[in-house]
Amino acid sequence: MKRRSFIQSLAGASLLSQAGARVPFANTSTKKTNIVLILADDMGFSDPQCFGGEIRTPNINSLAETGTRFTNFYNCARCCPTRASLMTGLYPHQVGLSRNGQNLTHDGATIAEVLRSANYNTAMVGKWHLSQTKPLDDGALHQKWLDHQYDPGQPFAPIDTYPINRGFDRYYGNIWGVVDYFDPFSLVEGTNAVPEVPDDFYMTDAITKKSVEYINALSQSDKPFFMYIAHCAPHWPLHALEEDIARYRGVFKDGWDELRKKRYERLLKLGLFDEKNTPLPPVQDGGKHWDDLSEEEKRYQSEKMAVHAAMVDRLDQGIGNVVQALKDNGQWENTLLIFLADNGASPEIPTEPGYDRSSQTREGEKIHYQGEITHPGPETTYTGIGPAWANAANTPFRYWKAQSFEGGCHTPLIVHWPETMQYKQGTVSHEMGHVIDIMPTCLEIAGADYPETYEGHRLLPLEGESLLPVSFGEKDKNNDRTLYFEHERGRAIREGDWKLVANKNTPQKWELYHLADDLTETNNLAQQEPDRVKRMSDKWRAWANRVGAIN
Repeated sequence: MKRRSFIQSLAGASLLSQAGARVPFANTSTKKTNIVLILADDMGFSDPQCFGGEIRTPNINSLAETGTRFTNFYNCARCCPTRASLMTGLYPHQVGLSRNGQNLTHDGATIAEVLRSANYNTAMVGKWHLSQTKPLDDGALHQKWLDHQYDPGQPFAPIDTYPINRGFDRYYGNIWGVVDYFDPFSLVEGTNAVPEVPDDFYMTDAITKKSVEYINALSQSDKPFFMYIAHCAPHWPLHALEEDIARYRGVFKDGWDELRKKRYERLLKLGLFDEKNTPLPPVQDGGKHWDDLSEEEKRYQSEKMAVHAAMVDRLDQGIGNVVQALKDNGQWENTLLIFLADNGASPEIPTEPGYDRSSQTREGEKIHYQGEITHPGPETTYTGIGPAWANAANTPFRYWKAQSFEGGCHTPLIVHWPETMQYKQGTVSHEMGHVIDIMPTCLEIAGADYPETYEGHRLLPLEGESLLPVSFGEKDKNNDRTLYFEHERGRAIREGDWKLVANKNTPQKWELYHLADDLTETNNLAQQEPDRVKRMSDKWRAWANRVGAIN
C-alpha cells in the first residue's frame, strides 16, 4: 500500500466484530492530525505500572488503557544515537551520531523539517543532545562554565545545529545531555541562553510548563502541529522533589532481587510476556549482592531507587498536564501521541565533576559525589542508581543502557490516537519496530512525502517503515525484518526471530539467541549454530560498512 493510501482507507470504514477479522477504522476528521512525541531518558523498561512497575504512573497507564502498548520495540541503546534515529528515520551512524556529543548532520532531514514543509507548525521542549558538546580548552574555566560562574561569550554548541535551525519553530530546553535539575546548564529558548532560573525551578516541571504553553499557542492556528517533548528524567543525577521522594521511601527496602521478581510476576499477569519464552535471567548486580550489604548501605541504596521512582512519577504528572492541555484546547481527539524511552535504565554512577557534571552550585555550595552522599535527591548530590537497580528496572531483560542486549535497546512504547483507535483500546502488540520507524509513521500520518533533498542537501533514503499497517491490522506480521545495532563496539543484528549480539566489552565474541523461544537471551546457541553466526555476522559487517559503524 502506497504512502497516504493507508490513512485514506481509514475514513468511513465499518467496524468488523467477527473473531479473526481485520478491523478497519473510522477517522472522519477533516483536519490533519497533530503529533505529540514524548521521550523519557534512561527510564527502565518496566518502570511504568502498565509495563509491570510499582512507580505511580496513572497518566502513562491511561494512555496504555486507551491505546496500544508495544512490547517488541527497539531504540539505539544510548541517548544521542536514539535521538538521531528518532528524528531522521536513519541509523545514527548515517547522520553523525555514532557516538555521543556530536552534531546531527544534514544527510537526513528531521521530522520537524519535513512536517514544516507539509504545513505543520513545529515545537520542541527538553533535551536536544544532537549538537557537539565540546568542552573549553581550559579545564578550570570549563568547570566554572558548568557551575554558572563563568561566561565564555560563546554558544553552547554551533547555533546552526540547535533545534530552532533543524525544523522547529519554537524550542525551549537544554542543548547538552546532562542537567542539574534545579539549575540546568545549556538551557536555551530559541537560540538565546536562559541565564537564570527561579528559586523553585525543577527541570521536569519546566518542560511540562513550557509544553503546555506551546500547546495553548499552537492550538490557536488552523495548522496542525508536531511537538517533540524530550524529558531529561530519570537520567542521572538523581534529583527529585522531596514531596515525590517521600512517596517511595521504604518501597525498595527489600532490594533489587525482590524488585525483579515482583516486576516479572506483574509482567506475566499483565499478559505482556509468557514465561515459556521469556524466562527471568539471573540477577546482574555488579558484584554487590543485596544480602551482603550493611543495613546502612541497604538504606542508602533503597533511597537511590526511591529518587529514581520520584523522577519517573514527576514525569508522569507532567504527561497528565500535557494531556489536559490538549483536551482543554479541543485537540485531544485529533492528536496522535507516542510515548517511549531512549534506552534502558542506566548503570552509570558519576564519581567526579567535569565535562558535563557540576562541581558546585551557582552560589558556590559543594556538590557531593559517590562516597560523600548519605541522602540522594537534593541539588548538592550527584549520583546514579548503578547496575543492580538498572538491571531490575529493565526487567525482564538482561543488561542496561549502552549495551545492545535487550535490556539496553528495548523500549516500552505506547501509541495513542483517539480518533482511530476506539476498538484498539488497551491492546498489546508484539510486532517488532524500531525508532527509525517513527519518521515514516509521522509522514504517513501527515500525508507528507520524504524529499530527496532538503535545503540543498541530498538526503539518504529512510531506513525505517511506517508502524501504522502493523498497528492497525493492514499488515499482519512485521517480525521478519532485519534490524542492526552498534554503539561503542557493542553490536547486534536481529534477523526475524534470531539475534546475534556482542557485549561492548568483548565485541568479537558473538552470542546467538532465538528470541521466539528466548526473548531474554538466556540460552546462547552460538556453538550449536556456527554457520548461522557466520552468515549473520557477515551481514552485520556489510551493514556496518554501509553506514560507517565501527567494524
